[in-house]
Amino acid sequence: MNDPVEAIAFYAVFVFAVTVHEAAHAWVAMKGGDLTAYAGGQVSLDPLPHMKREPFGMVILPILTVALNGFPIGYASAPYDPSWAMRHPRRAAWMALAGPGANFAMTLLAFAAIRIGVAGGQFMAPDGLNFTSVTAAAGDPGGLAAAAAMLLSIFFSMNLLLFVLNMLPVPPLDGSGAIGLVLPPSWAEAYQSLCRQPIVAIVALLAVWNFAGHVFRPCFRLAVAWLYPDARYE
Repeated sequence: MNDPVEAIAFYAVFVFAVTVHEAAHAWVAMKGGDLTAYAGGQVSLDPLPHMKREPFGMVILPILTVALNGFPIGYASAPYDPSWAMRHPRRAAWMALAGPGANFAMTLLAFAAIRIGVAGGQFMAPDGLNFTSVTAAAGDPGGLAAAAAMLLSIFFSMNLLLFVLNMLPVPPLDGSGAIGLVLPPSWAEAYQSLCRQPIVAIVALLAVWNFAGHVFRPCFRLAVAWLYPDARYE
């Protein structure tokens, strides 16, 4: 990435979005009776406990990928007690949904902030649509509004991406953990046992890696269509 400011913005948004995601998992698990993540310090919006748990996934890998490819790739996790999850499959399912749910809430916050900015004459629909250009400054292209537009665009896109991908019902993504809400208990237990097989997770992640763009792009365009009902993009 040639623009260091954009690189820093990408990494900062990534860390914040993932921190809120994992803190939501940990908080809902705590409320459901599993104090594992709470004991590890993960019920926190401070990124440091999450970085200490996954230093490669939250620090090394995303910094390398944003520097080399212009986009941060990483991961994090909140610990939980598998025996608690087996005893309380519905509680475990709500714990799984809490992470992407937090990202969805932050997408809505960014959506509202952009709409307020448009109504106030600070933002407008961009000429071209991409991950870093969901909205554009209505005034000076090099001023504060332009910086805010870029940061809001990344914030909107990153959280939408984390929500969409993590809702896919494939292991080890959160959507697979939410199956307990829609399957009978015996089926949910069998499904979760299958998901814990390493080969299943590897095959599923390879499939997600190859088809993630096909899933995210229509969701992204639909969200932008709601953001700018009168705008048209190719």
